[in-house]
Amino acid sequence: MVAHALVATVVVLGSLAIGVSGYHFVGGLPWVDALLNASMILGGMGPVDPLRTVPAKVFASLYALFSGVVFLVAASILLAPLVHRLLHLLHVEADRGS
Repeated sequence: MVAHALVATVVVLGSLAIGVSGYHFVGGLPWVDALLNASMILGGMGPVDPLRTVPAKVFASLYALFSGVVFLVAASILLAPLVHRLLHLLHVEADRGS
């Protein structure tokens, strides 16, 4: 579980770094505001600062879609060992083919 939690943390922190960089360099926001916006989008809360340029708005749209996928990936990474253990408890076996 710890290894899976570390992998999920790396995925989330990497995604946060992408968002912070994008909001800073594309959106022109200061680092702290870029961190706030990226954190809010990644957490599913929504943006804080309005974006003024078309490239910044396109980045924010793509980052929001990306963040939704990252949420599902991180949740899957965290839940995989639990589901695996549950399948063992229920004696579910893989189909070996005919």
